[in-house]
Amino acid sequence: MYETLCLSALPEGESAYVTEVNAGPAMDRRLTDLGLVRGTRVTCVLKSPAGDPCAYLIRGALIALRRRDMTLQGSTSLWMFPIYGCAALFSPLGRLLRKKPLWARGTAYMSLIFSLEYAAGKLLASRKSCPWDYGRSRWNIGRVIRLDFAPCWFAAGLLFERLLSSGSFRDQNLPPS
Repeated sequence: MYETLCLSALPEGESAYVTEVNAGPAMDRRLTDLGLVRGTRVTCVLKSPAGDPCAYLIRGALIALRRRDMTLQGSTSLWMFPIYGCAALFSPLGRLLRKKPLWARGTAYMSLIFSLEYAAGKLLASRKSCPWDYGRSRWNIGRVIRLDFAPCWFAAGLLFERLLSSGSFRDQNLPPS
């Protein structure tokens, strides 16, 4: 259900998960220092008109790589579309939590993301189709979620809330908290 491709073949706007870094000893060390290890999600943000270099989003950092440095192997899965589609659950959850304090909303969103990631990861792993494996992280649970991502998911949930509520909540006259 997933394919292996070279990072330079990753289309602009698409994401993949690293399964292997194979760029030579010096470049392997540099990329590992940047956090590019197995299981890391990489998004191709921008390709120059000539195709070299390309900008990638790697662990929250925007990194430009030349074509000769991009012999990295990655994989992506068609299963990621319905998983990302679960973000639609943020809007109804946001309406339920709109009067709760910031910490409670962030914790609820983080829990939702972890729950969905865990359920999807376990389902896909049982079918040997899971494109990520966090087994090398000391904070993993079942090789499919990483607890050290909690602050990121907390912030991402609040960011999604803000993006999704820009038109739906702002127009309502809510009593002051």
